[in-house]
Amino acid sequence: MPSYQFTGEQLTDIMNRLRPYLPAKLTTVTPGTYNMRYTFTPFTGLEPEPTEPDRYWEDPKLAYKHLDEEAGRPAADKTEHQLRNLAREILSDIYQQARIEWKNARHVAELKTTVRDAGDLWKAHNQAERAVEAAFAYLRDPAAAKEWPSAVSRLVDTHDTYLTAAIAFDERAQEIAEVHDRNMHEEMLGYDEALKAAGFPEAKDWPICSTDEYGTDYQGEYRKYTAAGKAQRLIKQQEAHVAKVNRLTGQPTA
Repeated sequence: MPSYQFTGEQLTDIMNRLRPYLPAKLTTVTPGTYNMRYTFTPFTGLEPEPTEPDRYWEDPKLAYKHLDEEAGRPAADKTEHQLRNLAREILSDIYQQARIEWKNARHVAELKTTVRDAGDLWKAHNQAERAVEAAFAYLRDPAAAKEWPSAVSRLVDTHDTYLTAAIAFDERAQEIAEVHDRNMHEEMLGYDEALKAAGFPEAKDWPICSTDEYGTDYQGEYRKYTAAGKAQRLIKQQEAHVAKVNRLTGQPTA
């Protein structure tokens, strides 16, 4: 925001000039040490974007100098035009801040309708991951040797469930990432902050990647930062370990 210098009386005069053009949700205007502070009643993001009114600069109390001449009005002095210029700058500043808050509210509103069951999908993913860890750990138990094919088969089942759960979560995570992308602007809320404002503080633990990370590469591999990529790597590591154990112990591999 720009820095302004004026007296309290001048600010009162400016706000009176701007009153017909102010956004409805503006509540206070407060001079700060270095800039102005504007507060608004909360935006929902569902209302129209705040937009400066058309041709407000034609108002005699806000007009550019040449418009006085064109309208046949007596030429205002330098002090008056400086005050008008300042008023127009403040009005533009107010609408800029209003648009920032509206855009952030729109971001949050869209997340509220997009996240849906992401929390449940993440819980299912974590449960499936724990099942994989338990099934793989059991292979090191001496009891597993007595039922090796069955123990390995159960591990394979947990792999399938784990990867399916990871893919399901990633599908929702990609939709969330797309919301972030659609609402990108210089002063946007951080991803975790936006999700918390939407009512999902637990989302700070979710692996939400950039939109171009989702899906598979040309080799059919899920990218490493996604939940599916992590699951796929772990499954391959465990499959390689089981294959090596089978080879070294003479176990049949098929």
